[in-house]
Amino acid sequence: MRNMRFKIIVLIGSGLILISAWYLLQFLISPQGKFSGRRSYQDVVFQTNLGPRTPGSPAHQVTGQWIQTELEEAGWQVEIQDTYWMGFPLRNIIGRRTDAPPEIILGAHYDSRMISDRAEDAERDLPVPGANDGASGVAVLLELARTLPEDTAPLWFVFFDAEDNGGLDGRDWIMGSRAFVAHLSEYPTAVVIVDMVGDRDLNIYREYNSSPVLTAEIWSQANALGYGAYFIPQDRHSLLDDHTPFLEVGIPAVVIIDFDYPYWHTPEDTAAKVSPLSLEIVGNTLWAWIVTFP
Repeated sequence: MRNMRFKIIVLIGSGLILISAWYLLQFLISPQGKFSGRRSYQDVVFQTNLGPRTPGSPAHQVTGQWIQTELEEAGWQVEIQDTYWMGFPLRNIIGRRTDAPPEIILGAHYDSRMISDRAEDAERDLPVPGANDGASGVAVLLELARTLPEDTAPLWFVFFDAEDNGGLDGRDWIMGSRAFVAHLSEYPTAVVIVDMVGDRDLNIYREYNSSPVLTAEIWSQANALGYGAYFIPQDRHSLLDDHTPFLEVGIPAVVIIDFDYPYWHTPEDTAAKVSPLSLEIVGNTLWAWIVTFP
C-alpha cells in the first residue's frame, strides 16, 4: 500500500512538472486574447496522454490537480468540493473570479468511463480513453478561462467528477453534478454543460430537455458567427447529462453535445478523433455569448 501511494505521489509530481513545461511552450507559440482551438486541442492531448481518467486512478488525480493549476494560472480562485454521493467519494472543482454568486455556470465532466460497453465483446472490458467524452469539454472550459475578459457577468467554471460511470459497481450517472446542486445555496440565471464537442464531423442538435430560451440564445449566437451548419436548430436527443440536476430544481440549463459520435464508449474515443476546429467553433460561440450576457 505504501509503495502504491509513493508511486501515485511521484506520478502526480511528475505530471505537474510536465504541465508547467508543456503550457509554457503552448503560450509562447499561441496567440493570446482569443479562443484558440489549437491550444484547446493540446488540452485534449494532454488528458488522453495521462491515460483513462477513471475514478480513483492516478490519471484521474493528476487531471484534477492539472485543472486546478490551469485555473489558478489564468487568475481564477479555486474551490475543491470533496464530498460523497451514494457512498462514493468525488471531487468537483470550481473556478470563480470573485465571491459574487454566479449568474452563469459552465460545466464539464473530467472523469472517463471504466469500460467500453459499446465496443465489440473482445474490447468491452477496456477503459474508454475519453478524448471526446470528457476531455473535449474540459478543454473548452479551460481555454475560455484563459481568454474571457474580466468584466463578464459573475461566472463559475465547474468540473464535475463521477459523471460517466453509471451502472458500474453500484454507481449512478451524473453523481458529481447531483452532489453539486444538492449543496448549491444560490441559483444562477443560466447553466451550460459542454460534453462531447470535439467530433471532427460536428453536428450539435438541440437537446429536448434543455431550456428552450437558453438554447435559442446560444444557437442564435452560433448562427451569427457563421456556425449555423454545426449548431443545427432541430431537436434530436433526450439525454441524462450534467444539466439534468439543475433543470430538476428549476434552473435554466442546456447541454451542448454532439451525441451522434460513433466512438462513444469505445476504445476508439481517442485524440485522433477530435478536431481543433470543432473545439474552436464551440469555444468561440460560448465566448461571444458570455461577453454579451444577459
